[in-house]
Amino acid sequence: MAARRWKVSDAALAAGLVATLLGLSLAQSAPAEDVCPAIPALKNISAPQYQNTNLVATGVSFMASLVHSFLYSVQPKPFPGDLIEKIINESKVPTNQETLQETIKEALWYEVGFLVCVAVAVLYIVLMPLVGFFLACCRCCGNCGGKMYQKQTSSINCRRRTLYGFTLATTLIILAGNICMFLSNEALKMSVDQSHKELSQSIGNLNTFLTAVPQQVDGVLNESYKTVEEAGRKLNNIGPELGKQIQNQFNGFLRPALRSVTTLDEETKAISTQLAQLNSSLAELQSNANRVQANLTASRSRLNETLSKPGCEGCDKLKPSLQKLQLDTSITVPGLKDLQSAVDEVVKMNLESKVTEVEDSFNSIPQRVTNETKDVIERSNQTLADINTKLSQIAKDFPLEFLTRLSNDVAVVQTDINNYMPYVQGAEYIRWCVCLAVCCVVLLVVVCNLLGLMFGPAGLKPKADPTNRSCTADCGGTFLMMGAGFSFLFSWLLMIVVLVLFLLGGNVYTLFCQPLKNGQLLQFLETPGLIPELDIGSQLGQENISVSISSVYRECEENRPLWTAFRLAELINLDDLLNVSKYTDQIQQEFDKTNISLSSITVLSPEVKQQLLDFSTGMKDFDTTSVTQQINDISSINLNTTADEIDKLATGQKDAIKSELQNEANQLRRIQFDIEINIIPELKTLNSSIKSLQSNWKKVNGTVGEVLNNVGAAQDSLNTNTTQIVKTESRKFLNCLLDYFLAFAAWAKLVITTQVGRCGPLAGTVDSVEVIVCAYTVESLNAFWFSLGWCILFFIPSIIFSMKLAKYYRRMHESDGFDDHIPMNSIPMNGFPMNGYPMNGFPRAQMK
Repeated sequence: MAARRWKVSDAALAAGLVATLLGLSLAQSAPAEDVCPAIPALKNISAPQYQNTNLVATGVSFMASLVHSFLYSVQPKPFPGDLIEKIINESKVPTNQETLQETIKEALWYEVGFLVCVAVAVLYIVLMPLVGFFLACCRCCGNCGGKMYQKQTSSINCRRRTLYGFTLATTLIILAGNICMFLSNEALKMSVDQSHKELSQSIGNLNTFLTAVPQQVDGVLNESYKTVEEAGRKLNNIGPELGKQIQNQFNGFLRPALRSVTTLDEETKAISTQLAQLNSSLAELQSNANRVQANLTASRSRLNETLSKPGCEGCDKLKPSLQKLQLDTSITVPGLKDLQSAVDEVVKMNLESKVTEVEDSFNSIPQRVTNETKDVIERSNQTLADINTKLSQIAKDFPLEFLTRLSNDVAVVQTDINNYMPYVQGAEYIRWCVCLAVCCVVLLVVVCNLLGLMFGPAGLKPKADPTNRSCTADCGGTFLMMGAGFSFLFSWLLMIVVLVLFLLGGNVYTLFCQPLKNGQLLQFLETPGLIPELDIGSQLGQENISVSISSVYRECEENRPLWTAFRLAELINLDDLLNVSKYTDQIQQEFDKTNISLSSITVLSPEVKQQLLDFSTGMKDFDTTSVTQQINDISSINLNTTADEIDKLATGQKDAIKSELQNEANQLRRIQFDIEINIIPELKTLNSSIKSLQSNWKKVNGTVGEVLNNVGAAQDSLNTNTTQIVKTESRKFLNCLLDYFLAFAAWAKLVITTQVGRCGPLAGTVDSVEVIVCAYTVESLNAFWFSLGWCILFFIPSIIFSMKLAKYYRRMHESDGFDDHIPMNSIPMNGFPMNGYPMNGFPRAQMK
C-alpha cells in the first residue's frame, strides 16, 4: 500500500510539474508531429539475489499418509477457530466459573478422539504390568502354563507350527515397526540438523527482501530526481533549444532570401570591378587613339601639301583617298555612366551589412527566447525545487519504518535461533539417544523372538521325549520367554512415551500443520482483533485497506509485487491522478501570464528594394551595340593600302616629290603598325570586357528579380508566420518535456506495480516453516510414536504366541508318552487295557 501511495504521490508531483511546464506553451493547437529527441533510458531496478532453499524429504514420507489417516480418524473435526478465539478472549478478560467450565467442556469435546486414545493408553499402561505381575505369580504356582509338563497329542506338531507361524508373523510386524522407528528417529535428527541451515537461509532471504524494498524505492526516487533535474536543465536551456527550433523553421524561407542577396552583392561587386577595368581600358585606348589620330592628321596634312605642289603629276587622283585617312577616336558606351551610377548606388547600399544585420537578428533569437521566458523559468525552477523537496518526503510517507521494524524483528529471530540452536542441538542429541534406546528395547524383544524362533526349531526333535529336549531347543524356548518378559517389563513404559508424543505430535499436526496447509490457520489469524500485530492494514497505517494474510500469501506464493499483494489499487487511482487534463486550468493560467515575442526582422527596407528595382531598370539602358560597331570600325582601318597607292604614285614623280611621297607612305605604314600593335589588342580586350560585362549584367538582372521575389516571400512569411512559428515550436518543445515526464510516469507505474517488492520470500518463509516444522519435525515425530505404538500393540499377540510356543521347545520336568498304535483286543470294563494304557491313548504321567 505504501508503495502505491508513493507511486501516486510521485505521479501527482510529476503531473504538477508537467502542468507548470505546459504553462510556457504559447499555442493551443494540436501537438507537434516532429519527433522529439530520444528520451534518456530509465534505469531498471535491480532484483535482489536470494539463496536457494532446496527442501527435500527426510525419509518418512511413506508413512505420512498412514499417520494422517489415523489422525483423521482420531480427530475428524475441522479446525476449531471459534474455540481458540474464545479461549484467547477469555484469557485476556477474566470470566466467571460457569463460562470457564463451558469452555473447558467444549475443548474436551473437541479432543474426544484424543481422550479415547488416552483412555486406551492408560488402560494399557495400568493393565500390562498388572497382567504381567499376576501371570508371573500364576506361573510360579505352576498354573497358567507354569507347570513344566506338556501333553503329547496327535495335533501337537500342527499346533506348534501354527504357533510358530503366528509368532513369526507378529515378530516380523514388530520388526517392521522397529525399522520405521529407527528411520523416523534418524529422520527427526536430520530434520533438526538441517532446519538450522534451511531456516537461516529462508530468514536470510526474507531479510534480503525487506532490505531490498527500501533500496528499490530509493532507486525509483533517484530516477524521479534525475527526471526533475533533466527537466530543470531543459528549462534553463530553453533559449538555445527552443531558439534553435524556431531558427530551423525560419531557415526554410529566410536562408534562400539571404543567399540571393549575398549572391547579388557579390555579382554587383564583380560588375563594379569590371566597370572599373572597362573605364581604365577605355581611357588607355582613348590615349593611344588620340596619339594615332594626331600622327594620322599630321601625315594627311603633309600629303595634301605634297599633292598640291605644281610638280606633282597625277596627284589629284589620290586626293579622294586622302579623305578616307580619318580615325574616329571618340569611343563612347551609351548608358555606361548610368550603369556605373546604378552599380555605385548598389555598392553604397552595402548589401553584405544588410545580410549581417538580418543574420545577427536571426542568431539572437535564442537569447531573446531566454530573456522573454526568464520570469517563467524562475517560477518553474522554484516549482522544481519544491518538487524535489516533496519527493524527499516520499520516503517518509512510504512505510519503510514498518519494513525496518519487521527487518529488525527478523534479525532478532535470527539471533535467537543462532543463540538457542546449540541448546536445541544438545537437547536433540539427548532425545535421539533416548529414542535410540527405546528402539533398542523394541529391537531386544524382536531379537529374543527371532533367536527363539531360530534356536527352537533347530534343536527340536519332534519324537523326542519333552524331558529330553536338547539345549538348543530349550534355549530357543527361553529366548521366547525372555521376549515375552521384556515385553511385559517395557511395554507400559513405552506406552507412556507413545502417549506423550501422540498428544504432542497429533495436536500439533491437527491444530497447526493441517490448518496451515489448507489455509484455515491463515484465515483464523485474519480474525479482527485477535492478534493486532497481524492486522496488515493497521501496520501499514491504512486501516481501511481490505487485505488479508491468506490473500497476501497467495499473491506472494506467485512472487507478485507488493502493489498487487497488498491490493494498493483499492486505495489509490493512479490513472486518475496521472490524467494531465485535470491540470488544464493551471496550464491556461500560465499561458495567460507568458508571452514570447520576437522583434520584427526586416530583410531589405522598401528603399533598398526600390533602389534594386531602379538598378535593374537602369541596366536595361546599357547598350553595347554601338560600342561594338565602333570597335569594328577602328579594327577595319587599313592604312597600308593607301601607302601602296602613294608609293605607286611616287614612282613617276620627281625626286623631291617622290621622296616626300615615299616618306609619307612609310609614315602611314608606321601608323598602321602602331594601330595593329597597340590599338587592336586594346580593342580586343575592350570587346572581351564588354562581353563579360554584358553576361554579368544579364545574370545580375535575373538575380535582382530573384532577390526581390525571395525577399518579398521571406518578408511576407516573417510578417505573417513569426508568431505562429514561435507558438508552434514552443508547443513542440514543451510537448517533448511532457513526453519525458509521461515516459517516466509510465516507467514508474510499471516498476512499482510489477517489480518493486516481489514478495516471494514472504511466502517462501512461511513454506519453509511449514516444511521444517511439519514435513520435517512433526512428520518424523508422528512417524516415531506411530511406529512405536504399532510395535507395542503387537507386543500383546507376541507375548501370547511366544509363551505358548516356548513350551514346545523348552525341556519339561514331567514326561508323557504317546503311541499311535492302540491295541483293541482286550478292553477291560474299567476302560483300561491289560497293558496299562488308557483307552484315549494318553499315557499316565510319571515322575522322573
